[in-house]
Amino acid sequence: MSNVNNDNPIARLQRLWQRLHKLPGGRWLFSRILGWIVPYSGSIGAKVITLNFGYAKLQLRDHRRIRNHLNSVHAIALTNLGEYTSGLAMLGTLSESTRGIPIKISIEFYKKARGVLIAESSCTPPIITEDTDFEIYTDIKDSEGDVVARTTVNWRLSPLPSESIE
Repeated sequence: MSNVNNDNPIARLQRLWQRLHKLPGGRWLFSRILGWIVPYSGSIGAKVITLNFGYAKLQLRDHRRIRNHLNSVHAIALTNLGEYTSGLAMLGTLSESTRGIPIKISIEFYKKARGVLIAESSCTPPIITEDTDFEIYTDIKDSEGDVVARTTVNWRLSPLPSESIE
């Protein structure tokens, strides 16, 4: 008898988002739960604003813990935000038999990042039948709407191996 749960973690997160995001404090709670599930990405304290099929929008408030010596948001915190946003946009579009892992990240910086930042990423991944590399961009903007950084994350999308349980 097989007791396999084919429900992937991203599908569960999508359902949790659907239940919480419209409630007072629901986006904050979802973001905290997500930060607990993904501790490193959660360490920057980003808040999920929108999460739809192929689209994610996160907000990051500037705070001391993520600042550098120039009194702006640290480059690695911005990189983390870009990867986090691209992953949420992309992983929610994958079938339950596909997994994704970043294999390359690059970032361009245009302006010192200060204040409230908004990261947005959208994508439409291909159908995965074999290992496929897929690039996703995330623009990170300040409160004036200026792009302060842009990440490019190259994701390796792979079909999950078939498992047989005896």
